[in-house]
Amino acid sequence: MKTATTKTPATPAPTTAGSDTTDVPYPSYPRPDRDRSARWQSLDGAWDFTWAEGQATITVPFAWETPASGIGRTWLEHSTYRRSVTVPADWSGARTVLCFGGVHHHARILIDGALVAEHTGGYISFEVDVTEHVAPGTTVELTVEVHAPADKRAIAHGKQRSIPRDDYDGVCFTPTSGIWQSVWLEARGRTYADQVTLRGDSRTGIDVTVQLAGDAPSGTGVAVTVLGTGESLRLVTDAVGHAQGRIEIERPREWSPQDPHLYRVQVVTDPDGAAADRVVLTTGLRTIETRGEHLFLNGERIAVRGVLDQGYWPSSGLTAPDEAALLRDLDLARELGYTLVRKHLKLEDPRWLHHADELGMLIWAEPACPSRYSAEAVSAFEAQIEPMVIRDGNHPSIVIWGLYNEEWGLDWDIPGSTDRAAAAERAYDLLAALDRSRPIVENSGWAHVKTDLVDWHYYEPDPGAWADAMAAFATGARDNFPVRLGPDFVVDKSFYASADVPRDLPILNSEYGEGFTSLERAWHLRWQTQEMRRHDRFSGYVYTELTDVEHEMAGLLDAWRNPKDWGGLCPADVNADTVLIVDLVPLRAGADIEVPTADLTLGVRVSQHGSAPVTGRVCAAWAPAGRPTRVPDGSGPESGLGAHGAIDAQAVERTVPVTAVPFVVTDAVSVTVLPPGGPARLLLWLEDTSGLEVARTFVDAAEVEELNRRGAREG
Repeated sequence: MKTATTKTPATPAPTTAGSDTTDVPYPSYPRPDRDRSARWQSLDGAWDFTWAEGQATITVPFAWETPASGIGRTWLEHSTYRRSVTVPADWSGARTVLCFGGVHHHARILIDGALVAEHTGGYISFEVDVTEHVAPGTTVELTVEVHAPADKRAIAHGKQRSIPRDDYDGVCFTPTSGIWQSVWLEARGRTYADQVTLRGDSRTGIDVTVQLAGDAPSGTGVAVTVLGTGESLRLVTDAVGHAQGRIEIERPREWSPQDPHLYRVQVVTDPDGAAADRVVLTTGLRTIETRGEHLFLNGERIAVRGVLDQGYWPSSGLTAPDEAALLRDLDLARELGYTLVRKHLKLEDPRWLHHADELGMLIWAEPACPSRYSAEAVSAFEAQIEPMVIRDGNHPSIVIWGLYNEEWGLDWDIPGSTDRAAAAERAYDLLAALDRSRPIVENSGWAHVKTDLVDWHYYEPDPGAWADAMAAFATGARDNFPVRLGPDFVVDKSFYASADVPRDLPILNSEYGEGFTSLERAWHLRWQTQEMRRHDRFSGYVYTELTDVEHEMAGLLDAWRNPKDWGGLCPADVNADTVLIVDLVPLRAGADIEVPTADLTLGVRVSQHGSAPVTGRVCAAWAPAGRPTRVPDGSGPESGLGAHGAIDAQAVERTVPVTAVPFVVTDAVSVTVLPPGGPARLLLWLEDTSGLEVARTFVDAAEVEELNRRGAREG
């Protein structure tokens, strides 16, 4: 018999009222966006865990494949979790609800051996009203039986590896099985708000929809109050427990990345009854919409500057090792200059989404996909759509809903199959019927059949070919590109797979990035991003990716969230509101150009994605090769010379003044510098009229050594 040692991360004991479990990995209430923390009890922590070959103690909420769980067992398909649960005595007269953040894949819930619920879908949160199965002040045995099939082809599994291993295996990772998000109990009123939908798209008020459950859902009064404002609304539910209304805000304050203001909305069910239910939800007033080829947030044009995030950690898989690590990823993305995070093929922990709301980070949210097309797979995928909207639709940070990704679960074959194309269209229609407050992308990457955004995934290591492709995409001269799906499998994909897709939708990249080493990836980040900024037709981009994941070493950060060697680059400069675009095609990482032996003249343009024009002069000065573009102490932008340290002011060249207005790339201005006399880094920056540095880049001059190919096979 195998016995595993319990491993519980060192985190503070929960301090939330009503929780009697100590030493749990996630101490805070799991739904800060739907707050019932006055009476709840965490069930994270140690559970008894049995499988066919043995038993051990497992730490919830970590998947059993992970070291953090204390088990570390892969390809285990069946297991059972058990623990005792004591419902607080002071919950008498309330309803008791058992909540699961996520259990992959099929769960049977038993109390004292009696089956009380079953649930299928590894990424979908669910809850069970267990009032009739528990009594306040008594202890019961809670059992969760889990089936996690190794063959995941027809179930929603995202980036989890499957057996049999198919042609997706090279981009998939260690599976996540069992309980992988928090489990908790909470007390609610006898008649309670089961679902509350909040929408602030008017930007002047909040539309409220309530669905009640419990003892008397029909004909029940509901009091809705916007806390801190005094505005309120009184509703009465209809025969099926449904009610809706609108609260106007006297002095509305919009939610935006610059001012992520959240409203707290209290919903009290049966407010005059003895067992009233109370929940406090958060939302924001904002619009995200398309107008022709452009995106608008609160009526102002934006271009998203995003990074793809798969939400994996080395020791704990799809579950962050602790709450601080979960939230820190958003802060890291912000530090790298990104304004949007595309959470890839995963419905992330609501704590993360709430932090995005508070931080002002824009989110592209999408469910997990199956990997092979079948009626069963389509049904499993579609089953996630409504729960996704119910759970996450109140978050103002979510500005794009994604659905299928690169025809995963559709066999990479929308153009060749009317059934597969119809599945993508139907997914769009299902989501659109639930929520039209955000743009929807039905099949991210290519082959669009019904969408609000035309996004594309394109990987190209040659900088000249990349620049040419961006120019052709921008003019509309080209909308197709090759995609390498395997070592011997290259297909041509197009933006469009249907003539019915409008040709005037916003166009944006949602995956790009190249390079074998971290230095090469930083080089491609700099030059590939500048070529997208060169063309104001594009509504943004999503770099792949934030962190390394197992064998996939494409991150700007390693898997432990440490910065890599970016060769002196600061990614925040690449992703800034204001950037410089240099008119050249670079030769190679570390050697953008050969060392000039005569005066060097470069054309430089300015792209401005801020809300106001910026006027300044492009400045240039040689610095030692490999010199960082920011001062080592990390101080903020000062004057152009101050930010770059001790540069001889006499050696700085400045162009004529240039003014960049939002979303119009300037004409090139010429800057000429003397030859450096050897390998060097040409620092380029934009200095505004007050001497403040507002954009920077660089060009490396070095010998371009011929690649060594001695011994290569001939023919």
